[in-house]
Amino acid sequence: MKLNRRWTAFLLILLSIGMSWAQQTPPAPKTVVIHAGRLLDVKTGKTMTNQTILIQGDRIASVGADTRVPAGAQVIDLPNATVLPGLIDAHTHITMNPNFGYSRLAISVPRQALIGAHNANATLEAGFTTVRNVGAAGYADVALRDAINAGDVPGPRMLVSGPALSITGGHGDNNLLPFEYNAAGDGVADGVDGVRHMVRRNIKYGADLIKIMASGGVLSKGDDPQASQYTPEEMKAIVEEAHRLGRKVAAHAHGAQAIRWASEAGVDSIEHGSYIDDAAIAAMKKNGTYLVPTLYLSDWFMANAEKIGTPPDLIAKAKDVMPAARKNVARAFAAGVKVGFGTDAAVYPHGMNAHEFAVMVKLGLTPLAAIQSATVNDAELLGWSDKIGAIEPGKWADIIAVDGDPLADVTTLERVKFVMKGGEVVKNQY
Repeated sequence: MKLNRRWTAFLLILLSIGMSWAQQTPPAPKTVVIHAGRLLDVKTGKTMTNQTILIQGDRIASVGADTRVPAGAQVIDLPNATVLPGLIDAHTHITMNPNFGYSRLAISVPRQALIGAHNANATLEAGFTTVRNVGAAGYADVALRDAINAGDVPGPRMLVSGPALSITGGHGDNNLLPFEYNAAGDGVADGVDGVRHMVRRNIKYGADLIKIMASGGVLSKGDDPQASQYTPEEMKAIVEEAHRLGRKVAAHAHGAQAIRWASEAGVDSIEHGSYIDDAAIAAMKKNGTYLVPTLYLSDWFMANAEKIGTPPDLIAKAKDVMPAARKNVARAFAAGVKVGFGTDAAVYPHGMNAHEFAVMVKLGLTPLAAIQSATVNDAELLGWSDKIGAIEPGKWADIIAVDGDPLADVTTLERVKFVMKGGEVVKNQY
């Protein structure tokens, strides 16, 4: 009897251990297969027909015409669509909406985070599965990124900067209130020691990259877009500190001198580049600095600026800067500067990001080069070439589909009908 009891106890222990192991073993990753009538290889520009994309979990396992479909796989047929990788926008302000007057002072940081949740969904459904958010108050973009990563709200993958660094009175400062309010932007920092501290603070609170205001801006009170703001010494300190801590640096810069100084300081990208000249182009080419122009915004803004209550002084600045930007950026395109895709979405409504492509083509890029700016180029700029930017084995299964041929008509990307992020279908209108 004692022996039987011992064997029974032993068997119960084994059973308990087995059940524990079974509970701890994660389920096998879901297998999904996409049959693509046409698949655009964004690296070569070749469109391949009748391709099969095998996805296991959140990654692409294989791509080809002869890929076998495993038993039990979920099959998605897109026989009449053109399939390409999820798009990337390297310049968004996803926690903001078009609002450039005094009324924006009433928008709290928590409210901005909730605005961002709405805009993140609109951006994802437009086919942008990754964004780089370059400026948000109070680390609202950090909170939104973390909520998306946790599955709390839908949205694209986000790399975020937190508050942009600005000189006192610069483009990133709060210049709307008079002296007695003692109001300042939460990224304001002056001097080499000051900017080093701000870089460290932003990283402490979750920033994936550092954004700086190297020149004045358009939609801000009292500063000149053509005037340099941070000194070369301050920018070198920012870049040195950021790069040492594993973060890239994006520099808002309209004026030619600010562009050149920022490139020479080692920033990874110039945002806008409105007054770029030959010397600045030469510096950027020498240093391998990306240009992230934001071009379509001028069409929407000039048509809607008064309707949304934009102050007259800001409209006046826009009338000078925005036409100049198109002329000068076209010269930079022709000169062969490295180009990333960015929109400044928030100057116009989120979800319209793909309108940028047509303007890039109008200013001299081929449709393929414009598409590459939002895929392989932006993937390199973000430091994620091994994860996004192409439909290849090992990369995240971030995939979109459109009708027609985007190489023949790049505006087809304004009408994305299928979106997958990380192997999960977000939108399917087929």
